[in-house]
Amino acid sequence: MNDNKRNHRPSRRRRPSGWDGVADWYDGWVGKGGSIHHRKLAIPSLLALLAAQKGERVLDIGAGQGVLAPDIARAGAAYVGVDVSARLLAYARQHHGAHGEFIEADAAHLSQSPALQAASFDAVTFLLSIQDMDPLDDVLQSAAWALKSGGRAVLLMTHPAFRVPRQSGWGFDEGRKLQYRRVDRYLTPLPVPMKQHPGKQSGVTISFHRAISDYVNGLAAHNLLIDRMEEIPLGDHSLNKKRGKAEKLADAEIPLFMALRARKISA
Repeated sequence: MNDNKRNHRPSRRRRPSGWDGVADWYDGWVGKGGSIHHRKLAIPSLLALLAAQKGERVLDIGAGQGVLAPDIARAGAAYVGVDVSARLLAYARQHHGAHGEFIEADAAHLSQSPALQAASFDAVTFLLSIQDMDPLDDVLQSAAWALKSGGRAVLLMTHPAFRVPRQSGWGFDEGRKLQYRRVDRYLTPLPVPMKQHPGKQSGVTISFHRAISDYVNGLAAHNLLIDRMEEIPLGDHSLNKKRGKAEKLADAEIPLFMALRARKISA
């Protein structure tokens, strides 16, 4: 094949498919209402920051199976969930089709979806999804594109400073009888392939570790200015009732999740 023909070969780049490869496993684990950590910690924390109002429109980016949809609907707001995974969206429509609309779209390129319009949402949310998306700048630009002026973005994620995939873990100081969190690296962005999951489908997902400053500065670059930050520990919670004294102290002091709320200002 000569160079001319080689240069004109059609692209074989695959369309992004998100978590299609692990959709059955993930739905089996998380289920219709979310995992216990969704229900007890993540969803309540996000809803408190979001404070959805009657008549608002909320865009859930990386909606997965739509576990947030019932709560948004109960608040009297209109829910729209987007995800790049057609298989997860099929579960979302099955579980929560009565509570909102679900659209297949790439979080990094929302403006390319004919079903979405610029500046048409009062709020956007990322419920444990932002760390599965890349490039971050494109995703935040898309979120800002979808928001009305004055609208808010709420991001809830595993805490970037303490929960670095494969680069952090628990240790125990026998002399002091204290459980501590060990962090091996933090500042450098890191794509981390997660384990392959069993079941009829199998696949490897990618988690993108970033420092907190990457989120703060990335939001600001798109006129999304943070007005609230929450660090969410397991704390004195039923989830840790079977844990020992040292474990409970660590759970109360070292956050599991972090949430940011930002508001869109005029450029």
